[in-house]
Amino acid sequence: MGLLLDMGLGKTVITLTAVMDLKYNRLAIRRVLIVAPKKVAEATWTTEASKWEHLKLLRIVPVLGTAQQRIRALNTPGDVWVINRDNVKWLVDYYRNAWPFDMVVLDELSSFKNHQAQRFKVLTWVRPHIKRLVGLTGTPAPNGLLDLWAQIFLLDQGKRLEKFVTHYRERYFVKNYNGHGYKAKPGAEEIIHQRISDIAISMKAEDYLELPDKIVNVVPVMLDAKAQEQYKKLEEDLLLELEGTEITATSAAVLSGKLLQLCNGALYDEERNVHEIHDCKIEAFLELIEQLNGKPALVFYSYQHDLTRIHKALERSGLRVRELKTPQDQLDWNTKKVDVLLAHPASAAYGLNLQDGGNHVVWFGLNWSLELYQQANGRLHRQGQTQKVILHHLVVQGGADEDVMAALEDKASTQDRLLTALKARIERVTGQ
Repeated sequence: MGLLLDMGLGKTVITLTAVMDLKYNRLAIRRVLIVAPKKVAEATWTTEASKWEHLKLLRIVPVLGTAQQRIRALNTPGDVWVINRDNVKWLVDYYRNAWPFDMVVLDELSSFKNHQAQRFKVLTWVRPHIKRLVGLTGTPAPNGLLDLWAQIFLLDQGKRLEKFVTHYRERYFVKNYNGHGYKAKPGAEEIIHQRISDIAISMKAEDYLELPDKIVNVVPVMLDAKAQEQYKKLEEDLLLELEGTEITATSAAVLSGKLLQLCNGALYDEERNVHEIHDCKIEAFLELIEQLNGKPALVFYSYQHDLTRIHKALERSGLRVRELKTPQDQLDWNTKKVDVLLAHPASAAYGLNLQDGGNHVVWFGLNWSLELYQQANGRLHRQGQTQKVILHHLVVQGGADEDVMAALEDKASTQDRLLTALKARIERVTGQ
């Protein structure tokens, strides 16, 4: 079963209620494994179970830490074992043919969308031993319908959307005219949805919840004359390197990453040394924090050098600044003990309930992933939030930030927008 439910619709409690019923009322399952992102595995499932009277007897065992600690946890009596998705291969290797979990829950099914990824492959090895598999996600196809194949294959072993991804592509897609990626054939979307409708439930938050409004605030960042000159020169050098060569998604992503670093004010060189270019975005960020007048802010950064520079800039502010690392950080934020919570969208996008701590999100650095963007915003804009959520975006005018902002608003395929934006920049620089 795929529970394709929006953020805040209670995927965790729904799943645990089903586990409770299947195990203790129907005697239909024995051992349940939950595979989740690291931070979710650490705290979310145990915290959620403790909130509900009917789930308090459920024994949930986190399988975390060193190999020795994980083995001890697996041998601890319980009902549900929760493991970080990066340890799935280790788990499969550990049990081999003696796989003991008859029910598996994939929290954030969309993180298994890549059919070439190791975590997908190892799960297919033990899939015949799993009687019930449940996939949970609010964003099943963040970059298009191609993402669905691997996820649905894990649910039904290829019954509905073909046994092989190549057959799925041939049946429902055609290659894009520019040779990059695929687009769905006319009517394919309806057919795909129809084929999976018996094993997938889809619900949108706005249809079922009274959520407070979300306000998008774009904070334009102007580079000063010196910074503008530096940015322009570096952008030209980077773009001209690609002139005349075929731009692949990989080279485009690398180049775009460098341009986004430039927007943020620093750049890594080949040896991962940091070169600071300007402080324009840091200054705009400090002004924004000041304007919040002590209201807590959840701040998303993109690169390690962003984190270092933000920390340094806030050193003398007197604000309680914390990096989101542990369940305690989450707890302190929700109990108003943190003024500025710094997080990377990839580590804070899934499953974390941060709505009690504040209603301001600040995007210091932007990234191309619509899925990460929506999920990260959903940490505050979810059930239980009592105020309007304000999403502040620091956007360098004339910089690569504008391309990303346009792509996120357009909700287009990441790769298509990335390539189009870079080609437009190269044409502008070369004056063609």
